[in-house]
Amino acid sequence: MNSLPQSLQKKIKQRKYANTFRQLSTKALGIDFSSNDYLGFSQHTLLQENANTYISKSIKNGATGSRLLSGNYALYELVEKRIANFHAQESALIFNSGYTANIGFFSCIPQRGDIVFYDELIHASIRDGMRMSLAKNNNFKHNNFLDLDDKVQRWKAQNKGTIYVVTESVFSMDGDSPDLTTLANYCLDNNLYLIVDEAHAIGVFGTEGRGLVNELNLQHLVFAQIVTYGKGLGSHGAAILGSDDLRDYLINFSRSFIYTTALPPHTLATILGGYDMLISEINLQKKLRENITFFNSKISEFNLENYFIPSQSAIHCCIISGVEHVKKVAILLQNKGYNIKPILSPTVKASKERLRFCLHSYNSFKEIESALKLVSELVIP
Repeated sequence: MNSLPQSLQKKIKQRKYANTFRQLSTKALGIDFSSNDYLGFSQHTLLQENANTYISKSIKNGATGSRLLSGNYALYELVEKRIANFHAQESALIFNSGYTANIGFFSCIPQRGDIVFYDELIHASIRDGMRMSLAKNNNFKHNNFLDLDDKVQRWKAQNKGTIYVVTESVFSMDGDSPDLTTLANYCLDNNLYLIVDEAHAIGVFGTEGRGLVNELNLQHLVFAQIVTYGKGLGSHGAAILGSDDLRDYLINFSRSFIYTTALPPHTLATILGGYDMLISEINLQKKLRENITFFNSKISEFNLENYFIPSQSAIHCCIISGVEHVKKVAILLQNKGYNIKPILSPTVKASKERLRFCLHSYNSFKEIESALKLVSELVIP
């Protein structure tokens, strides 16, 4: 077997030297404070039961091809109409994952002469999509709309292309949210096209888990809304929501949509089953909100406010600077039975390493309290 080229071996050695080398593991680490299964749908028998109601005995196991060839079976049309109606948008188009949705959108929508202004903490998949685009891109300081406005006005003074602005309703590594109402109205007033990634908001915010855009009634001000199903819905796949014209454009020009085999029928049925559960199991969303409130109260009780980024979402991050330090604390927590993962650079900036807590409807108050009490003992001098 051929060995890696020397240049690649050097990069692996650098990762190992910096103690940031990644490895896969199937080891169970105890009480779940790590997964994105916020409502526990992925382990709920009702999700499978709901999915089975949409599967006929004659249906194929695989899609057999891309949607433009042989993979556009009737269930797709049913699911996309359901998604659009649920989120109060005109149209929806399903992609195979949140990553391919963002790649597909940002590589084909912004054109040469256009620009995308993006929050500096935006998803890696959005960054990758922008790299494939002919448009320019520029970041703005995290949730800082004064910085955004300064850059927008300077661009407008010298250019005429379309301006896109992209943010997340819940940021995956900080757990915080922008002031979406202010941002949406700013984009409206300045003729900017707003895109909101709602990957970590579905199932957590809004009536029946419709997301933060819906909770704030901003659907009419958002050009595109990206929702994903591998987190709050416990399934797989994603959808881009927007106008019928946007859907038509993506079908014709989004390469990650055109040139990939469609999702299998069972995955679509599971997405439908997840939407059914958002409506029928609102008690799980209520319990998640209670856990978030309780978690924040314990942060205060254990004097951890200076360590945690303020968050009202299911994601809470305790900043522990230094790779060695945060990994040591994480191992101690894992050895006590808590599945809490360290997030290291380059995923986050150096000196901003952290413990990332994901809260769930199935976490108990006792688990939350005992985990945070142990964190306080480990990090507070």
